Amino acid sequence: MHTQQEFLFYCKMKGGRSVLQVNLPYLYLTNKADVMISTAGLRGGRMLFAAFAIVLGGIISQTSAQNSWQIAVPGNGYLTQEGDGSSGQVSRNGIRQWQSSESRFSLFFRVDRACELTLALNLRVPAGKSDLQVSAAGKVFALRVAGAELHPEQVGAISVSQPGYVRVDLQGISKTGAVFAEVADLLVSSSTSGLNLNYVKDNESNRFYWGRRGPSVHLSYITPPDKTIEWFYSEVTVPEGEDAIGSYFMANGFGEGYFGIQVNGPAERRILFSVWSPFHTDNPAEIPESDRIALLKKGDGVYTGEFGNEGSGGQSYLVFPWKAGHTYGFLNSAKPDGKGNTIYSAYFYAPEKGRWQLIASFRRPKTNTYLVRLHSFLENFSDKNGYLGRKAWYANQWARDTDGNWHELTGARFTGDDIARRSYRLDYAGGASGNRFFLQNGGFFNETIPLNTVFTREGNAGKAPEIPFAELE
Repeated sequence: MHTQQEFLFYCKMKGGRSVLQVNLPYLYLTNKADVMISTAGLRGGRMLFAAFAIVLGGIISQTSAQNSWQIAVPGNGYLTQEGDGSSGQVSRNGIRQWQSSESRFSLFFRVDRACELTLALNLRVPAGKSDLQVSAAGKVFALRVAGAELHPEQVGAISVSQPGYVRVDLQGISKTGAVFAEVADLLVSSSTSGLNLNYVKDNESNRFYWGRRGPSVHLSYITPPDKTIEWFYSEVTVPEGEDAIGSYFMANGFGEGYFGIQVNGPAERRILFSVWSPFHTDNPAEIPESDRIALLKKGDGVYTGEFGNEGSGGQSYLVFPWKAGHTYGFLNSAKPDGKGNTIYSAYFYAPEKGRWQLIASFRRPKTNTYLVRLHSFLENFSDKNGYLGRKAWYANQWARDTDGNWHELTGARFTGDDIARRSYRLDYAGGASGNRFFLQNGGFFNETIPLNTVFTREGNAGKAPEIPFAELE
C-alpha cells in the first residue's frame, strides 16, 4: 500500500517565498519533507527549478519501490509495563502523560513473509528534549527527540525472518520536559515485494476500541434439526495462566442471551447470566416497560440489574472465586409460559461447592421460543489488556429436548467478530482435541485457524449428564 503524502519544497527568494508542491509516497517513512534550498548567489529562476528537478528526481527514484504503512497508536498500542507515578496511557490520540522511565509502551503488527522494514515514529515533545529507546526484532535503537509539532522521527531498519507478529517497544531514558513524548503513529516502510501488514487500520464504528480488545471468537454448535431443545449443558476449563483480567469465557449462549464466567479484576471473578430485551437499544433506560426483562427468582448472593452498550436487558451475576484448572458446569433452559413470554433460567455447578446453584430466572416478554442457536464464545472486555492471551476448553455439550432425551453436540462451526473477519487481528484460534473444543485469542500469537472451519470432537460414549432436575431451585 502506497500512502500518499504532500512534500513541500520551499525557495527563499527576494520579495517572498515560492512553493512547489508534489504528492509522493513516504520517503523512508517521512510524513513531510521540507527541503530548503538557499538561492543566495543565484540569479534567475531556471537554475533554481533545475535544482528542484534534481532533488525531486532523486526522491522519486528512492521511493518508487517503497511500500508504506501508518499504524495508529490508538488502535494498535498498549501500556505493557507500568512505572512509578504517572505511567502514561494510550488515549484516543495516542500515547499521553508519559512521565515514568519505567513505563513501556508496545505496538503490534503482523507481516505475511520474511522482510526488511524501516521504522519511524510520528510524535511530538511538548517541551524540552527526550532520549528514547526503541526495541524491535532483537535490535535496540537510541533516539534523541525534540519539537513541539507532530513530526516523524527516524528509528532504523530491522529484519524479520518469518511471517508473524512484530512487537515494537518504547521506553523513556531521560527528559528535560514534563513528558517524554506524545506518540501518534508507528510508520513502517519496506521494499520487500508483495509484503502485506495486518493491523487495526481504521476507527470506523469505533474499531480502534474493538481492535485493542482483540478478536472475539465463537463456537456455534450443530444441534439435531428435528428436535425442540429445552435444556443446554456444557463444561468449561480455563488452563492456568490463561485467565487474564477482562476475559469472558462464555459457556452457554442462546438466541436471546448468554451464560459464563468472567475475570473482572485482580480479586474479583463472576458467574454472569444475561438475557437481552426484545427492544433493541444500547441504553436500558429507553426500554419500554412492556419490553423489560423481569426477574422471577435469583440465587443466594446473586446481583441482578440491567446492562447496556451491547444491546440491553436483564443481567445477573454471582461473585465467585472460580479457579483456573478447575472444570465448571453450566446448565440453562428456555420454555414458553403460554402467555406470550419465555422463561430463561441458569444454574452453575462448582466442584468446590458440589451442588447446582441457581443464578437467576428471567421472563422475556413478546417471546415464544425454546433454546435456539446454541453457542460458546471467548472475548476480552478490557481494551487495555488486549495484548494478553487467553484460552479455554469447552467440553461435554449436551442438549435435552422437550421429550426428555439428551443429544450430545460434537460438531461446531468456528466464527469471529468484525475485527477477525477483516483480518485486522489474526491472533485467534479454535479447534477440537480429543473430546473437547477450545477457543483462544489475544497475545499476538502467530498461528491462525481459518474462520468458518467446522470442528468435530470425540463423543463421551453416550454418557449424558446426570442432572437432579427435581432438586433444582
